[in-house]
Amino acid sequence: MIKIKSTAELERMRASCQMAATVRDRVAKAIKPGVTTQELDEYARDLIADLGGRSAFLGYRGFPGHICVSVNDEVVHGIPGKRVVQLGDILSVDFGVVYDGFVGDTATTVMVGVTDSEVIRLIAVTEEALQAAIDQAVVGKRLSDISHAVEKVAVAAGLGVVRDFVGHGIGRKMHEDPQIPNFGAPGRGPKLRAGMTFALEPMLNLGSAEVEVMADGWTVLTKDRKPSAHFEHTVAVAEGQAEILTLAKNE
Repeated sequence: MIKIKSTAELERMRASCQMAATVRDRVAKAIKPGVTTQELDEYARDLIADLGGRSAFLGYRGFPGHICVSVNDEVVHGIPGKRVVQLGDILSVDFGVVYDGFVGDTATTVMVGVTDSEVIRLIAVTEEALQAAIDQAVVGKRLSDISHAVEKVAVAAGLGVVRDFVGHGIGRKMHEDPQIPNFGAPGRGPKLRAGMTFALEPMLNLGSAEVEVMADGWTVLTKDRKPSAHFEHTVAVAEGQAEILTLAKNE
């Protein structure tokens, strides 16, 4: 059953999601050639602590980082470490923040001096797919309308839609029902109601949709080793237009 958040719960979620948005944007600005993914993780750790929250990722099912940092052909769940960011890289930064009993979950993909037009297109289309999903998160739509919107954008652009990992409900826990795939026919599943909260997160590949998990048990790679992009917002279903909870107030 999909949970409906009360007005009070939504207000608490807004606070956790704004914290996540602040950390996301500051970490994104810190990404530059020469920095290590571990340094980005430590920076995020300090930011979250300063803001009074805690990482939803650290220790989750044994995950060792405060954030996930996935580089180039890594799709999601990259473990921060000694890898040095290079000119031409793309980095997906994904993390959740727990504050006042609620979770804010968000992700962005950052280009580091990228000049490859196909990679630039991949990033742009993945952002477009996220917006298409958000546009469907309104009262009266069906759950699968969100999924179909992502797939429609991706297929039109000739990109692979990752099927092994999906969006999800969110609230007091990072992963709540329902799962929200980034593919599928429209008009299926429960009708959306005000106060439902979802983490929408298209993961699109420049090549095939197929992925595999590395020996570390976490890092997901594209099977053909072509680049992948990932964007995510936590949203609340509303009348007419979804509320993007992880949209920074200064944006």
